[in-house]
Amino acid sequence: MTTSTNPDSQRTTGLEPGGSVQPGEASPAEGSMSGAGPQETYNPFKGWARAPLTLILVLVVLVAAFFLAYALVLLL
Repeated sequence: MTTSTNPDSQRTTGLEPGGSVQPGEASPAEGSMSGAGPQETYNPFKGWARAPLTLILVLVVLVAAFFLAYALVLLL
């Protein structure tokens, strides 16, 4: 016994002999559901806030200054 994932055109309505679907028999596309669901009211700001970005930049400058001072101590 072999099983097939193809629909049986003898028992399935709306199928033509080649297995294709007649016009108007298919379900509507997903685009018709674009307005469904709750309305989105919270849209957070996209990007970095000023305070965390400043904190990261200060931390990078401090680490760079530490390594520069360390290199100068090793050279002298």
